[in-house]
Amino acid sequence: MTATAWGVLLGGLTGFGIWLVVDRWVAARHTSLAVRVAPYLRDLPAGGTLRPPPRPAPTSAFRAVFGPVLGRAAAAVERVLGGSASIARRLERARLPMSVHDFRISQAVWGLVAFAAAAVPSAAVALRSPRRAMPLLVMCGCAFALGVLLRENRLTAQVTRRERRILEEFPTVAELLALAVAAGESPVAALDRVVRRTRGELSADLRDVLAEVRTGVPIARAFDGLATRSGLPAVSRFAEGIAIAVERGTPLADVLHAQAGDVREAGRRALIESGARREVLMMVPVVFLVLPTVVVFAFWPGLVGLRLVVP
Repeated sequence: MTATAWGVLLGGLTGFGIWLVVDRWVAARHTSLAVRVAPYLRDLPAGGTLRPPPRPAPTSAFRAVFGPVLGRAAAAVERVLGGSASIARRLERARLPMSVHDFRISQAVWGLVAFAAAAVPSAAVALRSPRRAMPLLVMCGCAFALGVLLRENRLTAQVTRRERRILEEFPTVAELLALAVAAGESPVAALDRVVRRTRGELSADLRDVLAEVRTGVPIARAFDGLATRSGLPAVSRFAEGIAIAVERGTPLADVLHAQAGDVREAGRRALIESGARREVLMMVPVVFLVLPTVVVFAFWPGLVGLRLVVP
């Protein structure tokens, strides 16, 4: 093939690849048919002609082999720990695409990994000293429990990290909404503009609200749902303020500006309080490192002189 033919072939492949990427990107931005139709199917009787979709088959050999064992382990963890409502709430606040059962399975996996990490050296020690087998077995059980609790602690950390990002994004998003509303756009149009122009955790929540509004849910009820799902008082006040402003016709731009200012002031107060707590921590290296070094440099020459003078 000539150089021209190679160029045409490579150019065609490149153009086809770019077209596929753009097509999938445009398709991903549209609300799916299931999301648009779901609100209109809520009132259908449970025993109607619609049947729930079948459970997906195992997608990997690991799940096919160890799925039943992990399922029983997850059920045991659920019986011991409980708190499914709290886990579901935190999963929703962290925006993780998993159910409570999937989370329990991940907890069981973390516990088994910790158990294996503790069992390998424990088995080596038990072979040398059989008397220590029982304490080592108890230690392995504690490692399993620690792994389970660490997974739940990581979920809490994920929730805290996401809510911190939401608070960082909130003033900017609220100001953009206020500017769009003050420019004459309706709340739905302003929400659509802000969602299309921003990226982040709060934008993802607002995108869900916009999807609900486009499927026929009243905007006040959609924002009430956001206030219910959110674990942050600032976001709850923001959603409730928009819902009340839409229902009663109060100036929405003023409400958004005030809420953005309140969140900025709360962040400033939190920063000042954090700095005040850090002052105590900053004294630790001064007291335990700098001060002993100064004392040693001050008294060491005198100590050496006394040793030289004393016969």
